[in-house]
Amino acid sequence: MKKLIKKPKAVLFDMDGVIIDSMPYHFIAWFETLKPLGVKINSFDIYSREGEHWKKTISDLLKRSKLKYSKKKIEEMLPVKQRIFKKLFKRFIFKGAEEILEHFKKNGYLLGLVTGSYANNIKNVLPKTLYQMFDTIISAESTKNGKPYPEPYLTAAKMLSLKPKDCVVVENSTLGVLSAKNAGMFCIAITSSLPKEYLRKANITVDDLLEIKKIIR
Repeated sequence: MKKLIKKPKAVLFDMDGVIIDSMPYHFIAWFETLKPLGVKINSFDIYSREGEHWKKTISDLLKRSKLKYSKKKIEEMLPVKQRIFKKLFKRFIFKGAEEILEHFKKNGYLLGLVTGSYANNIKNVLPKTLYQMFDTIISAESTKNGKPYPEPYLTAAKMLSLKPKDCVVVENSTLGVLSAKNAGMFCIAITSSLPKEYLRKANITVDDLLEIKKIIR
C-alpha cells in the first residue's frame, strides 16, 4: 500500500457513494422520472456521471434518446426526481464512515464535505452527528461549475484557508476524481460505485474506507 509523502492538513470527502449509500436511490429516482418521457437509462448512466451538474446529465441523456426539451421543462424534472428520491430513500451509512471521520477529527485534521447535492438534500441525507463533524461543506449552490471542474475542491480549500497540496480527497466517481486531480490534490478513490478501471486517475484506489487509515497517518 502506498503512503502519502507529506501529512495533509485536511481530508475532503464526497458524500453520495462515499459516506452515504445513496446512489441506488438516485438512479431509481431518475429512472422513474425519465421513464414516462420514453428515456431508458441504466445505473451506469448515473453512476459514471455522478458529481456532474444534473442539468447537463439529463440534457445529454435526453439528446441520446433524440428528445428535445426546453430549459424550463428540464428544470421541472428535478422536483419530480427529488420527491421520488425522498419517498424511496432509506439512510445507510457506509461501514467505516463514522469511524474514519471520528479518527481524523480526533487526530487534528480538518474535514470537508464536497458534494454535488443541494444543501437541503445534504441535511436530509446526512445524520446530524456526521454533518457537525465537517469544518466546511460545499454543495451544488456553492460553485458555478461542478465536478469535473476543480472549483468545488478549490472552494473547499479556500474555505479552510489551505493550499490544494495540503488536502487529500476521498471520492468514488470518475468525475469526482478528475475534479480533485484538476484541483491539484491527492485523491483516494473507493470502489463503492464503480470498478477500479473507471477510477484510474486517482493516486490510490481502495475497497474499504478504513483502508484510508493506513494511507493517511
